[in-house]
Amino acid sequence: MLLPDLTQYMWIVWLGFIVLCVIIELLTLEFTFLMIGVGSLGGLAANLLGAPWWVQILIALVLSVLLLLLIRPVLLRLTRKGADPTPSNIAALHGMAGRVVVPLSEHGGQVKLANGETWTARLDASAGSGVLEVGSPVAVTAISGSTAVVVPTERSTPQ
Repeated sequence: MLLPDLTQYMWIVWLGFIVLCVIIELLTLEFTFLMIGVGSLGGLAANLLGAPWWVQILIALVLSVLLLLLIRPVLLRLTRKGADPTPSNIAALHGMAGRVVVPLSEHGGQVKLANGETWTARLDASAGSGVLEVGSPVAVTAISGSTAVVVPTERSTPQ
């Protein structure tokens, strides 16, 4: 029994791989699989021109690597151009002012931050030991898990 030459159907494999890369790219939006898919178009073109299977793979590989190294960084830079530089999430809390709502020491307490959130907090080791009373002003120096690490600040308004 003679088996068919499967390399004559390689164009179907290339098309399937390109479609798969485009679908994955639509889910990730990082331009990695788009570059691999476009590089694979070179493999498909080589197939249509009658190149052996190993040449097709080599062309696809070289094109994909070149696109990943040369075009992807440019596209990533262009998509991030004009993005909002305002820090968000944990980065936005660093340096934020707050007030003590439950007496605070190096072992714990609670603070209400300027954004209205109440956090479990502890004094930063650099602040020394002691207890900050309710209403004392603080500033966030770090976030450790779900605990704000704070230092006392000077009162800005008399109370």
